[in-house]
Amino acid sequence: MIKGKDLLALGYAEGKILGLALEIAATAFAEADQQKTLTTLKRVQKTPESYLDDAVLAPLAAALIEASKPPLNTTITLKQTVDAYAIFGKEQIEEGALNQMNTAMQLPVTVAGALMADAHQGYGLPIGGVLATKNAIIPYGVGVDIGCRMALSVFDIPEKHFFDHRSMYKRELIAHTVFGAGNGFKGKDRAYSNVLDRKEFDMNNLLRGLKDKAFAQLGSSGGGNHFVEWGILDFDKKDEVLGVEKGRYLALLTHSGSRGLGATLAGHYTRIAKELCKLPPYAANLAYLDMDSEAGQEYWLAMNLAGDYASACHEVIHRKLTKAIGATVLAKVENHHNFAWKEMLNGEEVIVHRKGATPAGKGVMGIIPGSMTAPGFLVRGKGDTSSINSASHGAGRQMSRTQAIKNVSKAELRAILQEVGVSLIGGGLDEAPMAYKNIHHVMAAQQELVDVVARFSPKMVRMADDGSRED
Repeated sequence: MIKGKDLLALGYAEGKILGLALEIAATAFAEADQQKTLTTLKRVQKTPESYLDDAVLAPLAAALIEASKPPLNTTITLKQTVDAYAIFGKEQIEEGALNQMNTAMQLPVTVAGALMADAHQGYGLPIGGVLATKNAIIPYGVGVDIGCRMALSVFDIPEKHFFDHRSMYKRELIAHTVFGAGNGFKGKDRAYSNVLDRKEFDMNNLLRGLKDKAFAQLGSSGGGNHFVEWGILDFDKKDEVLGVEKGRYLALLTHSGSRGLGATLAGHYTRIAKELCKLPPYAANLAYLDMDSEAGQEYWLAMNLAGDYASACHEVIHRKLTKAIGATVLAKVENHHNFAWKEMLNGEEVIVHRKGATPAGKGVMGIIPGSMTAPGFLVRGKGDTSSINSASHGAGRQMSRTQAIKNVSKAELRAILQEVGVSLIGGGLDEAPMAYKNIHHVMAAQQELVDVVARFSPKMVRMADDGSRED
């Protein structure tokens, strides 16, 4: 008969868990070989997560996992060393972003990380940061604008048609887009998507209260660096996968996220994470939620809802403008950042956070914009493991918004727009091209991550008026 001292010798601590292990040994394993039973109980004690689906041992495994969590209000100790991680274009990355990434690599749940060439300092995880964690999700590792994305439609319209009918394209762009904090649609102007019927909107009072705002803002775009723009997409050869012939085509490119829905969810679950996960003050914005917890599961469902809602917003914009210009879509590409994915890494499932970084697995399509005057790139991922199958989501800022407003004049902005032939509707000095890194340098730093399929040249850009921000 197995006794308490036998289990103490295996590493079990006195208390409720020891009693539960003894009860299982005395009932479920009463007729089993004693040594084999001890071996099994030792394995459960060492890797309890492996036994959560076991009909007999699951209660013991769950109790061991719960006991291993730090008590509430106890500060979690970070790892003493910073695990190695890949950095792309390090010479272009500010010290603040590197320091933030180093801190993220010290979290006890961190498995791996990478920093993209467009990286700059943010809240918690830097923008351009990729972080793989074990069974934990970091709301600020996803970001405030959950599921923010790029969407591209390639039309059967040659570039000459755009230049010959600029006024028409401008009229339709203004007529079918809405920008800025709190802005949306009313009455008959509201669009519909079946994402609004998702059961997650009834998951809790917070989401129920956000549903009408989500309905009103469906198909609108945020402030800051969000845009809807006409441009010319240049394929220097036929792309067999997309089925697009060599040539120059009119294209529509949009960048926006989950609007007020995502921002509110991010703030709410970050507060919960900080209450449950006490980290040192300098790491507080990296507070995480256990994926086995109720809050962790709630956030995961809410994050996926916000991501699908962001996608629906782009679908509405592209549908309206495609109809308005009477075009046929030859190809569509969409990819997102500010999100977390369940992926396999080195044989184990991890949660991969890409904050301002996009998936670039083998064959995965992506869009990497430059600025309102710099080219963007349609790319195909190479599946580089050192980057955790990721790439940059753009050029990345080299000036903060405040710095850009102080250092760039309206005359300078007008001059560069005129020089490259770009029409700007809205926008402001905080989004001036000079505020961004050189996109060509960024692309050069990630040649092993993506192949360039086509080059996008912005021609008419609409953004929120100067000073507008996401609510």
